Amino acid sequence: MLHAVSPVDPIRLPPIQLEDLLLGAGIVLGGYLFSRLLRLVLHRVFRARGRGPSYASVFSTIGGWIFLAVAVAVGLTVAFPSVRFSSILGGLGIVSVAVGIAAQSVLGNLFAGVLTVYREPFRAGDQVAIGDVSGTVIDVNLRETVVRTFDGKRVLIPNSVAHSGVITVQTGYERTRSTVVVGVSYETDLERAREVALAAVRGVPTVHDEPTPRALVQEAGPSTVNIAVMFWSGSTQMETNEAVDAVISSLVTAYRDAGVEMPAEIRQIELGPGSARALERLAGERGSAEGDPGRSGG
Repeated sequence: MLHAVSPVDPIRLPPIQLEDLLLGAGIVLGGYLFSRLLRLVLHRVFRARGRGPSYASVFSTIGGWIFLAVAVAVGLTVAFPSVRFSSILGGLGIVSVAVGIAAQSVLGNLFAGVLTVYREPFRAGDQVAIGDVSGTVIDVNLRETVVRTFDGKRVLIPNSVAHSGVITVQTGYERTRSTVVVGVSYETDLERAREVALAAVRGVPTVHDEPTPRALVQEAGPSTVNIAVMFWSGSTQMETNEAVDAVISSLVTAYRDAGVEMPAEIRQIELGPGSARALERLAGERGSAEGDPGRSGG
């Protein structure tokens, strides 16, 4: 006996009202426009409070995204009141966990970028050294730190590397100290040599008066007594290079005018047994060649 197969009931979607759709779309559109305005306001507020451009840009964008996400959620709830969005959000949570496991490096850079921008160990325009890379920071975003090296190359450093490594901020303070070492002969009056050096450094325009320059005996070398001349200048790479250049030129001129001798460094080379025997053999061959008239005349 054959049984009749009951027809399958079609999927019944919840009723959707046109008014709810229009109201929900209006909420989403209004939220988008207000999020743009909120980003602009937050950016100006952060800048007015002394934050860097990267901080203002990143966190104003995050604030706009959060407001837009809330507006979209409200708009969808209004447009589809019978849909359970809690179940959808639960499914999205599972998907986000799976995506997070698959993209750990990207999320690590993102999290490190947020911490870097929030802490602001350096800002755009600072001169830094991150690992083997030295240059000027161009931009700090959520993924990477963009550095223009001193020889004009563009280097992208992942934020996870910059956040976990050692960072030297050369322009972290207004001035930095440099040291120039000069060697004088052992017969030189060291007190006079220091006075001449300090007078020469104080006359350099790129050297700051405060903190005052110092000249200290550093070591007794094989042929010279080395004096370390320490001085402060501007903190940028070009300012320190120009200051060192001017100080060396001024020191050489001042010592030459004052009659302070700066002898060349003498290095003593000790030969090993094999090298000594080779030189003796070479000297013997040369002496025998000079003593043989036939060989010398040929």
